[in-house]
Amino acid sequence: MTATTSFKQSGNYDWLSGNSRLINLSGQLLGAHIAHAGLIMFWAGSITLFELSNLNPNVAISKQGLLLIPNLARLGWGIGANGLVTDTYPYLVIGILHLVASAVLGAGGLFHVFKGVANLKDGQGRAVKFHYEWNDPQKLGFILGHHLIFLGVAALLFVGKAMFWSGVYDPIVGNVRIISDPTINPVPIFGYLFGLSDGVWNPLGMAAVNSLEDIIGGHIWVGIACIAGGAWHIVVPPMDWAKKAFTYNGHAILSYSLAGVSLMAFTSAYFVAFNDLAFPPAFYGVDRSLFAGVQSLLCITFLGGHIWHALKGKAEANSSGVNSDADRATATAAGFITLAIVVISLVLLSVTR
Repeated sequence: MTATTSFKQSGNYDWLSGNSRLINLSGQLLGAHIAHAGLIMFWAGSITLFELSNLNPNVAISKQGLLLIPNLARLGWGIGANGLVTDTYPYLVIGILHLVASAVLGAGGLFHVFKGVANLKDGQGRAVKFHYEWNDPQKLGFILGHHLIFLGVAALLFVGKAMFWSGVYDPIVGNVRIISDPTINPVPIFGYLFGLSDGVWNPLGMAAVNSLEDIIGGHIWVGIACIAGGAWHIVVPPMDWAKKAFTYNGHAILSYSLAGVSLMAFTSAYFVAFNDLAFPPAFYGVDRSLFAGVQSLLCITFLGGHIWHALKGKAEANSSGVNSDADRATATAAGFITLAIVVISLVLLSVTR
């Protein structure tokens, strides 16, 4: 007999319910997602305009305690030689566009929550195609495919900005430049995934990249992979091994998403702390340890959410509503392995920095 441990009776977590109240209402959950996107847009637009109102073009950006304008600057907006601000108008336009987008998204979210159908299957037109059941892997793959295509298009838009639309800031030359010859060769691009930089192993992995040509080339590959993968998931249902390997319910799907976001936060912490090409000191300063610390904290937070929802998903998948001790042991082992990887990485990085 397999030992089991109750997960439901460990405490009252109603205050954490959030969007789980909408977990079986595809229309209203969509509305909540759109509204969240609107809040993010509003934050980005309002903070950009706030920073713009306090921006001093005659002082280095890195010395003004800014958060969002440095991101716009490294994309080549309003920046000239040596990272000095030459034109603030792009920041105004970008801030306003985000506020307009937040209004549109907010209206869309309110519509789906208060006026739209609670479940998309009861809607009309193409909306019905995006209704899902958590136990339907094919429909979940269909929706995943659309997300991947949007991500791929976003990656290629960044490539377009770097190659055709005024370029991006290169801290090596101290100016904005067009990246006319990005690295397409997959050997150096995918070598970064295995810690190889210029044919030599480097514990920084992807964060060891030292040319904008490689960064833009990497985004070309990411864009193509996301679009191709998206098309695949839209057309081809999940294979049998995937149906057996993954749990299909709301908590489990959220846990997989949180795992991906946690990995991105960890990767971001690497880049923030150790890569002056992606995060130029002219905009972010030389000491970015606090910035990297925030990314690491987000990584740990998302990882905790992943484990929590993974256990909830496993419990929900069992008719008894409990987790086996094997599931809990697996989650504990995964946590310790992840912690060990983080500690070893930081030790290696402290030596190579």
